[in-house]
Amino acid sequence: MRDTLHRFFRAARGAGVRISPAESIDAMRAAAEVGLADRAILRDALLLTMAKSGEEKAALAVCFDTFFTHPDFDAPSAANDDDETGEGASESGTEAAAGTASAQDSTELGPLAQMLLAQDRAAIAAALSNASNAAGLADIRVFTQRGLFASRVLEQLGIAQLRDDIDALTTRNPADAERLATALGSLRETVSEMVAQALLLYGREEKEALRNEILRNAPMARLEQRQIAQMRVLIRQMARRLRERFSKPRKRQRRGHLDVRRTIRRNAAWGGVPFMTAWKRRHRDKPKIVAICDVSGSVAQVSDFFLLLIHSLHEVVSDVRSFAFSGNLIEVSEVLEKNKPEEAMKQIMSSVGYGSSDYGRSFVDFEKGFMSAITAQTTVIVLGDARSNNLDPRADILRRIGERSKRLVWLNPEGRMGWGFGDSEMPRYATFCNVVRQCATAQQLERAVADIVATYQ
Repeated sequence: MRDTLHRFFRAARGAGVRISPAESIDAMRAAAEVGLADRAILRDALLLTMAKSGEEKAALAVCFDTFFTHPDFDAPSAANDDDETGEGASESGTEAAAGTASAQDSTELGPLAQMLLAQDRAAIAAALSNASNAAGLADIRVFTQRGLFASRVLEQLGIAQLRDDIDALTTRNPADAERLATALGSLRETVSEMVAQALLLYGREEKEALRNEILRNAPMARLEQRQIAQMRVLIRQMARRLRERFSKPRKRQRRGHLDVRRTIRRNAAWGGVPFMTAWKRRHRDKPKIVAICDVSGSVAQVSDFFLLLIHSLHEVVSDVRSFAFSGNLIEVSEVLEKNKPEEAMKQIMSSVGYGSSDYGRSFVDFEKGFMSAITAQTTVIVLGDARSNNLDPRADILRRIGERSKRLVWLNPEGRMGWGFGDSEMPRYATFCNVVRQCATAQQLERAVADIVATYQ
């Protein structure tokens, strides 16, 4: 049971269910209590101990059904069941002789041939299970390995001996040889189905990892429509990693470090036994972020993912205010917090999106209405391509924003080779920024946000 559950945990992780070691232990204890005999009860027990959301519960249920559903071996029927009808008047002596010969042939055959001739489905199923475990079928990762693992399983079953048995029976007992040849074809189909099922269960994690790696390094502005939903899932995963990475250090820092001297002095009355502890606490600024995003047509999709990532970090960054602009600037913090990402971006784009970018006018709007949002603890992040259509860039306002803030970061989704050419004002803006980075892919975006959040740790 332990090995079976370990394989199931691997399959569940490939299906997107996050399972910690503690949850694995709980699931194994629950399975030990209910046993493996009743699949419905086992299914409910695993779903209760492992699933943490409705989505995970649905994914885990599908994974369970797939994992515990084994392909059936379609055993060929015994030769000529209609012998009892027709010329059923075969002489008893001839039948007895044929039966004796068949019994002698059977004792000389290998275990696999005997199981196939006897049509022992339980024994065949057990042999298939043992062979798949011995062949390491759970290690399959990509579809190009299907032939390799199918051959391994058949070898573990004893297909070489089965071929020899078929050759030997061809001359002595052609009928049994034909039955074994037919059974071998059915056996190959069953093994092929087992390998396909294993690939579905265990190869999904590798497939997802490969797809995510490709997405992480793909330009976000050039994603196809079918990839946008996948990228949203990837961005949420990135946000979860960042939360897990930075929330724990902050909790430890709030507690502080043990002050040994004060602890000893405080416990002098008890002979130095540390009943009461004293902690050193270092003041740290509460993180504040102001995000100013260009949502004109050329960078709208990148801004969408950026705003989704920023607003997924509320556990780490307590104060986030977001602004969007094309020709003019508006605050979109409330829209992002109260609506689902898709609906929020639809509202934002209908208000200011897809227009011709005017950085100068947008900076004027920010200075007039929202400059008070910036303090000495604020990190200001500007995401945009810095192309202002040859209008006044108002770099002087950006300079004042940089002087007022803790840090001014500019993330540009364009390649560096294009900075400063045409209507790009990037070199002029970069003069007043503490950090300027290219941010065209999800991987670059994650690194940039991680570096920003790390400054508060």
